[in-house]
Amino acid sequence: MTGGDPRQAIEAVWRIESARVIAGLARMVGDVGLAEELAQDALVAALERWPESGVPDNPGGWLMLTAKHRAIDLLRRRSRYDQKLVELGRDMEIRQEAAEAELDDALDDHIGDDLLRLLFTACHPVLSTEGRLALTLRLLGGLTTEEIARAFLVPEPTVAQRIVRAKRTLADRRVKIEMPAPDELAERLSSVLEVVYLIFNEGYSPTAGADWMRTSLCEEALRLGRVLAGLMPDEAEVHGLVALMEIQASRAAARIGPDGAAVTLLDQDRRLWDRLLIRRGLEALGRAEALGRLGPYGLQAAIAACHARAMSPEDTDWERIAALYRLLAHVAPSPVVELNRAVAVSMAYGPERGLEIADRLVTERALANYPQLPAVRGDLLERLGRLDEAGEEFERAVGLTRNEQERALFTARVAALRERGAQEGTGRR
Repeated sequence: MTGGDPRQAIEAVWRIESARVIAGLARMVGDVGLAEELAQDALVAALERWPESGVPDNPGGWLMLTAKHRAIDLLRRRSRYDQKLVELGRDMEIRQEAAEAELDDALDDHIGDDLLRLLFTACHPVLSTEGRLALTLRLLGGLTTEEIARAFLVPEPTVAQRIVRAKRTLADRRVKIEMPAPDELAERLSSVLEVVYLIFNEGYSPTAGADWMRTSLCEEALRLGRVLAGLMPDEAEVHGLVALMEIQASRAAARIGPDGAAVTLLDQDRRLWDRLLIRRGLEALGRAEALGRLGPYGLQAAIAACHARAMSPEDTDWERIAALYRLLAHVAPSPVVELNRAVAVSMAYGPERGLEIADRLVTERALANYPQLPAVRGDLLERLGRLDEAGEEFERAVGLTRNEQERALFTARVAALRERGAQEGTGRR
């Protein structure tokens, strides 16, 4: 690899190869924190040497080989060299060229297992949700602490502390870097899928800040999901999650108007939807369906597919969406699912039916600070002509949201309702 800015090339190589290098090292040394430190040492060495020598033809192999040598040196200093050398089955006295060729073969043999082990370790249930998110993006996404902090709008020291705490927890709890036992796989996979889903959701609908969408997070979640689907092709929910993310991501270009303002689903220009992503999503959904009954992610993907197949809001099969939400509420009950079901029911059977469901959620503590509840109620009240009540609900939503684009959207609804009420002269109830 030659030409261009060496530093930019190194950054690109690191983003691509870091997860692979850390995963291989973690298998060797049995410690995620130590594996990352060794990989970072190799990166520092690359930053020192490559600007002068040029980027090698096999940069990932170079990084891995350099880190591996440092690992052996460290193990030797800790007086465990002989034991670890036997475990690794490596002859460290062979020439570097032969070692690099052997390394490539080893990576080819182990890379899939190594990445899975690393992903399951980074998403281990003993870690907090915040710790799992930060560690996954750091180890498998190659993101810096600064990039993670910027993505989640939290101070950089906070992210650094979460990563350090997560590594310490894994070490203190003596979590092995290995695939879970068969009887633990379902629970552990659920944790992995949750992390990928949360990363995607924070990119698709940021909880706070000025952005309506953070594409980089969506892309990272999609990358992780696709890797996971390739490594676990027989898991229906993996394909279900990938299908959901592909279809949701297909709307990215239509979610922001020419003026930069947020555009809701029913107002989007569907000609801007990415048909390639939709096709990939539908194919992933088909694979999930072929593997058995759909789980929570597969059902959400099936709902997204109903929208993707409709060329206009009027063409949408709302009755099927309402039925899918009822099934989802049975499989994975939650107030948020019920709120989404209220919207689907209102579109299929009228706003009165939808409002009945939404009204039952007003006392749900989990939705006490959730801006979508008053927003949905406001929309349904407006469709029923109860303009004053609708305006009050959207004002409540304005006060709850921490996303600036969403706040502007709700504020515009309040202004439109006031104008409409003034024109009609009554603000009927």
